[in-house]
Amino acid sequence: MATYGLRIFAGNSNPELARQICDSLGITLARSLVSTFSDGEIRVEISENVRGADVFVIQSGCQPVNDHLMELLVMIDALKRASARRITAVIPYYCYARQDRKNKPRVPITARLVSDMISRVGAHRILTMDLHAGQIQGFFDIPVDNLYASPILLPYIRERFDDDMVIVSPDAGGVARARAYARRLRAGLAVIDKRRSDANQAQALNIIGEVAGMTAIILDDMVDTAGTMVEAVNTLLEKGAKEVHACVTHAVLSGPAVERIEKSALKSLIVTDTIPLRPQTAQCQKIACLPSCGLFSAAIRNIHNEDSISTLFEILH
Repeated sequence: MATYGLRIFAGNSNPELARQICDSLGITLARSLVSTFSDGEIRVEISENVRGADVFVIQSGCQPVNDHLMELLVMIDALKRASARRITAVIPYYCYARQDRKNKPRVPITARLVSDMISRVGAHRILTMDLHAGQIQGFFDIPVDNLYASPILLPYIRERFDDDMVIVSPDAGGVARARAYARRLRAGLAVIDKRRSDANQAQALNIIGEVAGMTAIILDDMVDTAGTMVEAVNTLLEKGAKEVHACVTHAVLSGPAVERIEKSALKSLIVTDTIPLRPQTAQCQKIACLPSCGLFSAAIRNIHNEDSISTLFEILH
C-alpha cells in the first residue's frame, strides 16, 4: 500500500461520475472551488492540503470543450504549486482526439497540442478510455493508461442479444476493435465502406460482410452528430439486416444528434457515462447509458497502490 494519501478532485465536466468513483473507492471527493471570474476566466482554489499527496483530477473533455480543458490545466497547475507528490489526469473522454494527424495541408495536429499542454503544466500520468486513435498515447512523454470499454459493453451485449448477430465496424479504422468483439461474442463481422466528404459528414456506400437476416450491432468509440450512424443504419437495413443497434463509448451527441437518432430506424444506442448525458438526451428512450465508475475506480486504486492495471484490460488482439 502506498504511504502517501489519495485525493480525488473533479472539475465541472462530469461531477456525477467523479462522485460515483469516490463512492466505489470509499472516499470523499476532495474539496475545491472551480468557477469563473466575471469576465469568464477560470478560477480555481484547492480547499484541502495536498502536500505529498497522490492526486487524481477527473475531468472529461466534453462540451463546453475549451472551458473544461482549461479547467483541467488550471487545476493541475494549482495542485503542482500546492506540492502534490503525483498528479494523474483522469480524462474519461480525451477531447480533440480526432485531429490526430495531418490529413491535408496546413492543418494542426491538435491532439498533440493538447497532450503537450497537459504534460507541460505538470501532470505525471494520464488515465483515459478508448482513445480515438491509439497513437495518441505516443504524443505524451508521461505514462498513459488507455482503458477499453469492452469490460462494460461486452457483458451488456451478451445479455441483451441472441447468437444471431453481426458486429459492424463503421469504417476501416475500427476493424480491429470490431473483430475483437466479434471473436469474444462468437458473432459475424462486417465493415461499412464509407467516404467522408467533410468533418461530421460521411456517406455509407457498401457493406463488406454478411448482414442479411441478422441483428447488426454497430461498434464505435464515439458518436457525435449521428449523421454517419444513421446513414450506416439505413445501409444495413437495405442489405437485409433484421434490426440495427449501436454500442459506443463516448456519447458526444452534439447538434441534431438526438433528433436524428429518434427519427432513425436504429433500435437502441448503448453508451457509457464518460460524457454526461444532457437532459434532452437522457429522455431519449432509445439511449441506454452504462456506468464506467467501476473500471475507473479499479484503475485509480491500482495506480495508487503501485499495482499493475493490466488485469483490467480486455486485450484487443
